[in-house]
Amino acid sequence: MALPILAHWAGRSIFDIEPAALARRGIRLLLADLDNTLAPYGEPEPTQAVRDWAAALGEQGITLFVLSNNRHPERPRRFSQALGVPFLGHAGKPKPGGFRRAMEQMGCTPEQTAIVGDQLFTDILGGRNAGVLTLLVEPIRLAGNPGRYLRYGAEWPFRMWSKRRTKPL
Repeated sequence: MALPILAHWAGRSIFDIEPAALARRGIRLLLADLDNTLAPYGEPEPTQAVRDWAAALGEQGITLFVLSNNRHPERPRRFSQALGVPFLGHAGKPKPGGFRRAMEQMGCTPEQTAIVGDQLFTDILGGRNAGVLTLLVEPIRLAGNPGRYLRYGAEWPFRMWSKRRTKPL
């Protein structure tokens, strides 16, 4: 039996996720954490590389959807609008409710949905609770908040285990 905080797949960044590989698995909706997954904390708009990756997802028939725990509604709204994708802020991860609301909004089932995020105890655990494919990436930047070092330190053994058991998408 797999631990509920182990990811189905682990890589360095979102750019290691091939849109065509997700499409071959039947994924139509990719939920994505915002802070430290799509952009560093506080970066207001997506980079061109993120825009290009989102466009590549769209070309494969996959909708990118920002699913953020950010309690400041303007942050995910501004980023998502700049990227031209739907979003849900203050999603309450790891509870499955935010995942379910996003899937319902987009007309997708758990089998058609994946989550990509940088945190095991919110993104991956929440994705597992919601029954979706879970994709773990390394955090973009840890600097600025000592609590992040502690959180990622506690996750480290499970990150290593997730990486060891990862197979190509």
